[in-house]
Amino acid sequence: MSDMPPKLAEIVDEFASAPREVVLEMLLEFADAVPPLPAELAGHEGMEQVPECQTPFFLKAVVQPDRTVVAHFDCPPEAPTTRAFAGILAEGLAEATAEEILAVPDDLYARMGLAKTISPLRVRGGTAILARLKRQVAEQKAE
Repeated sequence: MSDMPPKLAEIVDEFASAPREVVLEMLLEFADAVPPLPAELAGHEGMEQVPECQTPFFLKAVVQPDRTVVAHFDCPPEAPTTRAFAGILAEGLAEATAEEILAVPDDLYARMGLAKTISPLRVRGGTAILARLKRQVAEQKAE
């Protein structure tokens, strides 16, 4: 999967090859791995809400001067599947450049095989999170 950052490609491969009964456990591990928001984003100040998610989900991407992207995600702990999307992106895209993030395939969650384990509505929410992240990165890159 050379069209995405190596860390993300590794996560995608792990999910795609995992037995279905293990996938939910893996998702829960990623849900627990979402980094806390920095103080300046408390109250979701300056973050974008993703209305496609059934759960309140907020994100903010910042393209750094060196072209790497710092992404912040927030979602309540009582929404583990949605938080897992944030954890997967946070870990898989850590230290990725704007160009690498923009190259992430839109069907990321299908490539992971998640449609076999979670509802289409949840997959659509995860896809919307990725789309908004990429849009924020593209807008900043254009500036």
